[in-house]
Amino acid sequence: QGAVPADSTAPDASSNVTLALFGVVPVKTVRAVTTARRTVQLCGTPFGVKLFSDGALVVAFSDRYTALGSENPAKAAGLRLGDLIISANGQPVRSNEDLTSAIQAAGGAPLTVLYRRGESQCTAVLTPTRDENGCYKAGIWVRDSSAGIGTLTFADTEHGTFAGLGHAVSDSDTGTDLTLLTGEAVSVTITGCRRGSAGSPGELRGEFGGQQPFGDIKANTSTGVYGVLTNSAQAGENIPVANLQEVYPGEAEIVATISGQTAQRFAVRIERVNMTASDPNRNLLLRITDPELLRATGGIVQGMSGSPIVQDGRLVGAVTHVLVNDPTRGYGIFAATMLNRADAVQGR
Repeated sequence: QGAVPADSTAPDASSNVTLALFGVVPVKTVRAVTTARRTVQLCGTPFGVKLFSDGALVVAFSDRYTALGSENPAKAAGLRLGDLIISANGQPVRSNEDLTSAIQAAGGAPLTVLYRRGESQCTAVLTPTRDENGCYKAGIWVRDSSAGIGTLTFADTEHGTFAGLGHAVSDSDTGTDLTLLTGEAVSVTITGCRRGSAGSPGELRGEFGGQQPFGDIKANTSTGVYGVLTNSAQAGENIPVANLQEVYPGEAEIVATISGQTAQRFAVRIERVNMTASDPNRNLLLRITDPELLRATGGIVQGMSGSPIVQDGRLVGAVTHVLVNDPTRGYGIFAATMLNRADAVQGR
């Protein structure tokens, strides 16, 4: 499933071990390498994600009604919600303003629009219409940036990286993962919480701090948000990262912040460990058992994505999802998967 044991690659003591069939016949000699366990700084603190996408995301359509009926140039051209417009008439589109400028510059003539839909890159010919004020319109609303709140999972100060969320930041209107151009990670203060109940996920509310960002986001991926620390003064104890095989169903804790900026530990139970889940965000199934957390939030709420899961003094994973019909339960991702991905942003 793509995850690898998060052992250090540093050379350590090695020895030859002979494997014997039923303890009698030597069949194979292999070299066993003892590797040092990786440690990271445990976080569980809230952070704000500011992303600027590599294009303009189509988030809504705006039809015009004329004597001839309803018209919408973007729909007529075949554009859909969630499409990411990356150029118009050969000019890069990286903001709302870029797209507006290209439409006005065309003066009513058809524009060739290059856009991304899922993994495919497509073209469309869009012919804007003129409104009563003489401005040309394409009939779409687009978004070029996004901001949200999540939880920082760990900081790897030795390698200057950080990881959080455990899943991608997606656009709230279309569900489309934002294609990252640039991004910042900033500190957040949790100011309140809307409790979760069956059928209605809760939510942490917070305020972005006015201070400098503590990191540059380098990757917005299906396994989380990753970046490079620009301010390494992250609070948190050092903790070893568990190998996948060390995680088991049983008692554990999550580290989360439900008020202010101070992380707390809350009791949970890992109900299932799935080493081969097709979705890495769902390798762990957990249940909140801590009475204090259940009273405060009703269970897992939005904003807790990325909360570290600790078992036997090791970082084993991070919270990724809540079950809509049972907010006391949710899914998690292996910490080893996140560490492996964090290593890939070094030096980018």
